[in-house]
Amino acid sequence: MHASSLSTFAIRAAVFLTVIFLTACGGSNTGGYYKDDGPPRNPPSNLDSIADATPRVEPLARGPNRPYTIMGKRYVPDTSGQPYRKRGIASWYGRKFHGNPTSNGERYDMFAMTAAHTTLPIPSYVRVTRVSNGQSVIVRVNDRGPFLHNRVIDLSYAAAHRLGMVQAGSAEVVVERIMPEQIRAGTWRNTDTAVTSSPAPRPASPPSTASSNGQMFVQIGAFRDQANAQSLATQAAGRLPVNVPIEVDTGPDLVYRVRVGPFNSREAAEQAASPIGQALGVSTSLSAP
Repeated sequence: MHASSLSTFAIRAAVFLTVIFLTACGGSNTGGYYKDDGPPRNPPSNLDSIADATPRVEPLARGPNRPYTIMGKRYVPDTSGQPYRKRGIASWYGRKFHGNPTSNGERYDMFAMTAAHTTLPIPSYVRVTRVSNGQSVIVRVNDRGPFLHNRVIDLSYAAAHRLGMVQAGSAEVVVERIMPEQIRAGTWRNTDTAVTSSPAPRPASPPSTASSNGQMFVQIGAFRDQANAQSLATQAAGRLPVNVPIEVDTGPDLVYRVRVGPFNSREAAEQAASPIGQALGVSTSLSAP
């Protein structure tokens, strides 16, 4: 590993060891960035128009893709080319690191759409979707971290702003790698950007015609943008093997839900959820009318 990468890791680790959540200091935030860190003092006016990172196939950096140890824990970056999808808590980092070297020697720009991850290849691209509102961003992974509290990804300030999690400091997200073959084919633009509001359903029990649990839907996505929701509904209509109703409606927090159904019972919806998810390549959840 290059000396520059080692020094960057040491700096990041030292800061993470001094993490103090803002709530402990009497602030209104719930935590997620670090002591003496935070938003810029004078945020630019164009934050909402900062575009997603544009995925492209890049050679892997040499230093930051080697195994390393931080705070007694060994990490092995995954350069095997396997897909990655994980749900967990994201945090973000801002002005304290602005202009400092990232793990691959680039300068951290808090206004760029980038992220830090413990094991994803550097560089690589991921779609990060906030669970509570369905908002997604695409970021370029060019740094290592976060190393505490089982966080799954550390986002730039700009990415956190786009997901609406700056004030909260952290949020539950789904992180999904955009694979090189998707980039080469251009299909990454069509991949599912939806996020389910709950984990995938448990294995289905035998089907039941009873409606004691009431009607249920199989939810296949949730979006802030109605056009994106409608696009998924159209794709689903052409790919599902059976003729079932597909609707777009407005759920909690003004999120546009894409749902299949209704089914006459929870059991029937659970039985349908797995083949629907497999046919569309998405995670599913159940939702009530």
